[in-house]
Amino acid sequence: MGFQAGLSGLNASSKGLDVIGNNIANANTYGMKASRAEFSELVSSAIGVAGGDNSGIGVTVGAVSQQFSQGTLNITGNNLDAAINGNGFFQLQEADGSAGYTRAGNFKLDKNGYIVTNNGAKVLGYQTNPTTGKPLSTNPTPLTLPTSGSIAAKATSDDTSTSPTTYGATAQFNLPANATVDTTLTSADPLLAQYSTTFNAYDSLGNAVPVTAYFQKTATANQWNVYTKTGTDPITTTPSTLTFTASGALDTTVSGNGKISISGPATPADGANQVQFTLDLAGTTQFASAFATNNVAQTGYADGKLTGVKIGADGTLTASYSNGTTQSAGQLALASFRNNQGLMQINGGDWKETFASGPPTQGTPGSGNFGALQAGALEESNVDLTQELVNMMTAQRSYQANAQTIKTEDQIMNTLVNLR
Repeated sequence: MGFQAGLSGLNASSKGLDVIGNNIANANTYGMKASRAEFSELVSSAIGVAGGDNSGIGVTVGAVSQQFSQGTLNITGNNLDAAINGNGFFQLQEADGSAGYTRAGNFKLDKNGYIVTNNGAKVLGYQTNPTTGKPLSTNPTPLTLPTSGSIAAKATSDDTSTSPTTYGATAQFNLPANATVDTTLTSADPLLAQYSTTFNAYDSLGNAVPVTAYFQKTATANQWNVYTKTGTDPITTTPSTLTFTASGALDTTVSGNGKISISGPATPADGANQVQFTLDLAGTTQFASAFATNNVAQTGYADGKLTGVKIGADGTLTASYSNGTTQSAGQLALASFRNNQGLMQINGGDWKETFASGPPTQGTPGSGNFGALQAGALEESNVDLTQELVNMMTAQRSYQANAQTIKTEDQIMNTLVNLR
């Protein structure tokens, strides 16, 4: 029996060394989780008899379990790198179409614009509304970016589907309360040019159309005329009127106060539609200080190419385009399991669901018990090299001791054979 016990010890120690060697070999593998060999004692028992001698007959490897402790986050600065700080796995569609899971967030873009891992698995996430960033469905699908296409031009226009209405352009100014009253309306009027600003709106083809707003102090107290010029059109001859309260704010009791209709030019370039929108001047003031343009914004833009993508802490992918706009391009999906130890590991450092792991619970980073994402970072292996080297020496001594057991048993058998 001593031979078998020693042999089982050699096999178990060899398996333990294999596990330790694998840990050491993958010490620099992103998202890798260290394993440990767990040994179980073998005992003998008489057939059909309860109790009995139950003497030990060796050892076996009961399980090789992975340790799902958090690895150190390494800042890389790569926009497509992402590390999970806490619970959860990235969801994947493996090359064979099956579901997979990983902790390694060193993602890439393939030739078709899909976000993939190094072994070609597609990263899953939720499609989102480009403007609001809200998920459009609860079923994760492979995430893709329009690397070969462009974002279409958008004309500056009002959006009445929102509440309140989103106006095509907004601007806030301060108009000097002590300005000189002006009754002249010519392009050469120095007072008219002094109180003006120009910004670009965009037509349906993405052409930039300059829009200028001129402010003219009237003889009526707390009142200004607003003239506009769109593209190559002349200055409007019929002004809009701004009325202010004694405290310098726009008078909200006057219907339509601060809402200026813009349209033109009369002959758009390249067959585009005329720009047509409302310039909202809410927030404009009349104080006894210099004329100032505090803010100008509009909703249109020219067409643009994809220039980059960033991942947020909640897994949201934000795509940046050459026209200066950004849009939500999806949100990474995470999964968690009741029993991580039940997951089956496959090549490439991915895991697969098993009966022992239970079905996955899906969610987004930072929600529920899911960890947040650290963008531009990767989770390093949780292997402790110092501990592994100590474990290797211990396993080596165990192997030597079991070999000595077999050697001693051989000497005993040799003595018995040579008895005379």
